[in-house]
Amino acid sequence: MLLVNLAYCLPQPTGTTTYALNLLPYLHPLQPRYLTSHPLPGIADSAQPTVPPGMTAAHGLRGHLKRLWWTQTQLPRLYRQSQASLLFSPIPEAPLGQGIPYVVTVHDLIPLRFYRPWAPLRLYSRYCLPHILAQARHVICNSTATANDLMQFLDCPSDRLSPIPLAHDETRFCWLELPTGNYFLCLGRCAPYKNWSRVIAAFAQLPSRADYELWLVGPYHPRDTPRLQAQTEALGISNQVRVLNFLPDEQLVTVLNQALALVFPSLWEGFGLPILEAMACGTPVITANLASMPEVAGDAALLVDPYQVNEIAAAMEQVGRDEALRNTSAAPDLAA
Repeated sequence: MLLVNLAYCLPQPTGTTTYALNLLPYLHPLQPRYLTSHPLPGIADSAQPTVPPGMTAAHGLRGHLKRLWWTQTQLPRLYRQSQASLLFSPIPEAPLGQGIPYVVTVHDLIPLRFYRPWAPLRLYSRYCLPHILAQARHVICNSTATANDLMQFLDCPSDRLSPIPLAHDETRFCWLELPTGNYFLCLGRCAPYKNWSRVIAAFAQLPSRADYELWLVGPYHPRDTPRLQAQTEALGISNQVRVLNFLPDEQLVTVLNQALALVFPSLWEGFGLPILEAMACGTPVITANLASMPEVAGDAALLVDPYQVNEIAAAMEQVGRDEALRNTSAAPDLAA
């Protein structure tokens, strides 16, 4: 029997939670049991042994530490009680030294790429993750770029890695044949590596800025969100920049469909699922020319150097002014 550890999942899903939820229909035939702190869609309560609340990213560092302690001290007991034969964790967390066979997914090594010496995630990635990977039966990663990082940073053998690219949920993300709005969209968490500060600076440079808005959509962060809001005020563009919190799926799909473009020039991504979700909605994508993003976007996006504000601004201006370019991004069966 398979035991799936979803103790980290958020009720309002972003990145890794979305990944886990998208896996559920494909795990169902295995009749697994799920470890979760809140009900999962389409899963019977009997298949969901409850775990303590307050162990997710929504609870900050305290939540992460509580979950890591629970993983090492309580998860082994639940594993044995369930008489499971394999543990699967959609993030790289698992009990160490317990003799429990497990498979984990690694999404990125961003904490090691961006040097913050005492950042908790960096310390975990540097000192705990190598042991997690060494004891894993196998390691799934979401892109060749992430697989290369695991080999480069942590000397993980290639024969123990399986890059499995992600896919969007086509039952939710699709072209709705709605009129295009006047806004550029940034989607995700507002962490510094997402590069929203350069997007804001690029937006401020647009010659036709008065014609547009910039929408920043993602969970509120007590440090990073006010920093971005202060930047818009300093540039005198706060009346044209909308900072929105988490959006439920039905609203998010509409917002994606009506955006002029998704602006996604991250400094690094393990994959970049919003790229696929925007393309499925027929929305142009501006993304970075490094890490996994060219791997995901292929030749269907405008690639820019994410460190160059002028390049980001030029791509935004091009999409905003070139209706033919926007039309080529429509759903293939409708654009022909």
